[in-house]
Amino acid sequence: MRSIWKGAISFGLVTIPVKLYSATDQKDVTFHQVHREDGGRIRYKRVCTLDGEEVPYSDIAKGYELATGEIVVLTDEDFEDLPLSTSRRIDVLQFAPAEQIDPIYFAKSYYLEPDAQGAKPYVLLRNALESSGQVAVVKVALRQRESLATLRVRDGVFVLETMYWPDEIRVPDFGFLEEDIEVRAQELKMAESLITTMEADFDATEYHDAYREALQQVIEAKVEGKEVVAPPVGEEEAGPAVDLMAALRASVDAAKRERSGAAAKPKKTAKEAGEAGEKAAPKRKARKSA
Repeated sequence: MRSIWKGAISFGLVTIPVKLYSATDQKDVTFHQVHREDGGRIRYKRVCTLDGEEVPYSDIAKGYELATGEIVVLTDEDFEDLPLSTSRRIDVLQFAPAEQIDPIYFAKSYYLEPDAQGAKPYVLLRNALESSGQVAVVKVALRQRESLATLRVRDGVFVLETMYWPDEIRVPDFGFLEEDIEVRAQELKMAESLITTMEADFDATEYHDAYREALQQVIEAKVEGKEVVAPPVGEEEAGPAVDLMAALRASVDAAKRERSGAAAKPKKTAKEAGEAGEKAAPKRKARKSA
């Protein structure tokens, strides 16, 4: 795994340097939008709705739309003075029983690994937290957003779970909640009996994503049947190279594909090309003399 953030757990006067890793890796079959006829990638341009001109990234700002439809434009300078913590600290605010925190608040999970010099205080806090049966409520700033979060222990590692703020949780407003719906005792007893019958210890490994597996089989069948479209090399627009080695490796692979394709198709001689051009040219009718 590759760390995506470095900081420290701040616990009283104790500071524990840690690295942050995403704890989950959502498996999904990703697609590109392509031209049905030739498999070419579909590209979108950043176009201003007022003048119709394409706008470079350097000229793009953030805009907040008012109820009137007017736009408030915010620049980088407007964000500089906001009270967003840049100290890279995970501040422990309190400790609380885990059952008091509704799971609806949880957003995303991360693993925390201690740096070499932080291993001992990390293990100390981990053991103390695990024996207490509680979780730590913390505050952390990630990706330009400050969040509440919890620290708990899983498999000997701290798990940081970011949380939604209370005003981000929607209140269910459904009509049936106001209705007086009668449930008979026999019906309730039968439902409880069904639940009891289906009780079992939860084991996540018993479940799998049947849709994703079936979709992958469809893709593999198309590959085996050679129902694959290879867009022309050079179609991709050049973008910023996030990983230089990956960009170089992709360029080498593209060059090899282009070379092998050119070798498989013999070049026509100048004579053959000329003859082909004559055959393809439409015949002109001779004009009648006046």
